[in-house]
Amino acid sequence: MQATLSEQELVRREKLRDILELGIDPYPAPLYEITHTAKDIKENYSEATSAKYQDISIAGRIMSVRDMGKANFAVLQDSTGRIQVYIKRDEICPGEDKTLYDNLWKKLLDLGDIIGIKGYGFITKTGETSIHVKEFTLLTKALHPLPIIKEKDGEQFDAVTDLEFKYRQRYADLIVNPGVRDVFIRITKMKNAIRQFLNERGALEVDTPVLQSIPGGAIAKPFITHHNALDMPLYLRIANELYLKRLIVGGFEWVYEFSRNFRNEGMDRTHNPEFTILEFYVAYKDYLWMMETTEQMLEQTAIATNDTTIAVVDGVEIDFKAPYKRISIYDAIREHTGIDISQMDEDGLRIACRQLHIDVDASMGKGKLIDEIFGGKCEKHFIQPTFIIDYPVEMSPLTKKHRSKEGLVERFELIVNGKEIANAYSELNDPIDQRGRFEEQVKLMERGDEEAMFIDYDFLRALEYGMPPTAGIGFGIERLAMLLTGQVSIQDVLFFPQMRAEK
Repeated sequence: MQATLSEQELVRREKLRDILELGIDPYPAPLYEITHTAKDIKENYSEATSAKYQDISIAGRIMSVRDMGKANFAVLQDSTGRIQVYIKRDEICPGEDKTLYDNLWKKLLDLGDIIGIKGYGFITKTGETSIHVKEFTLLTKALHPLPIIKEKDGEQFDAVTDLEFKYRQRYADLIVNPGVRDVFIRITKMKNAIRQFLNERGALEVDTPVLQSIPGGAIAKPFITHHNALDMPLYLRIANELYLKRLIVGGFEWVYEFSRNFRNEGMDRTHNPEFTILEFYVAYKDYLWMMETTEQMLEQTAIATNDTTIAVVDGVEIDFKAPYKRISIYDAIREHTGIDISQMDEDGLRIACRQLHIDVDASMGKGKLIDEIFGGKCEKHFIQPTFIIDYPVEMSPLTKKHRSKEGLVERFELIVNGKEIANAYSELNDPIDQRGRFEEQVKLMERGDEEAMFIDYDFLRALEYGMPPTAGIGFGIERLAMLLTGQVSIQDVLFFPQMRAEK
């Protein structure tokens, strides 16, 4: 049911009827040719280049109007920015009929309407590059008013900050807050830089299933759905890891995927139930090689995104220039808690958690307890990019045992600004060992751990065909985007973050 219309919305609908009565189509179908953009004109117009700007055709949204009677200045916004336009009554309507200016332009158009204009470039007496309008066309009549943004001397000083509005009506947020558009443009540059890095090294981008019969590849609670044609339950993927490793078994040596994943868990400033992970797997490599590759990729990506390796988040400078610090998880815990947990069993870890005032429950095994200690007491201290390495085997059911350290696995997490950005392994390729690790996860599930892994028998069968030694990694793309664009909430790097149903 449609909500009650505001007075402004009712007025705009009356104007729409008046436009139709004038015989003007407020939503015309024909292509409108664009020859220039606001950014191009503002950056490149000059007396020397004026010949290139004598026949401008541009389209955009009316963002402000300064009425001077028989002439108006207005600001037009296209996808590249804003530019001033000058419209004069007698030039728009050279004959006796002044309807187009007096009625359509001055009375029936509103802020937010989309128009096309044709004209030529010039510089005003105040030195502002502008467009002198020779003709204009209404392309879209907007029926909902834009939020009011306060400006002075062309600069915004009261951008919309209402989070309910920003996240629920992102389309309007993008219109009135140009800085928001810039964030998402930089995120695209970030993703393109990652793709370029991988493609130049011979990696193959692939797609794997979103609907899975077994949610594997991560420790997380899945969303459950139902496939009507097959009459079977399915899960939205929590990770694409096991499918990508099947491709390594199949003979590809380097594959990657930007994977949309779904985890039925909590929401906060760094978690959204729907998110993107970049995962890639490389045959005949190990986690030491992967650390070096990660440093190189992130350094190049930071430069491509921001023209520098340094990102600023909440006033803190974070430098992505390689190399990054490396420290074992046991040493990190010892450094920040004063407790050596390296020889502790599950009971000892529970005692340590009590000493550290960390809440735990009976479903948590050894791996989960260590994770709670590190997450609660250590992670927040690692601001500059740091590799946390050499995890206990209980924390890593898909990881190869360490080549020289008993009870550990060859795994690292990249921590930046106190949060995990990437997780990587020397991948477990022993099918007997993998089966045993899966069975240990089932025991945790029976204890009530809703995030424990299922046994994926088809993946075990794939491993039995033989998977070469492989290094694999997963990056949280939204968290990386937050860092490189200086955002403190994951909602600010998602076009449409998940929200409660609108009242």
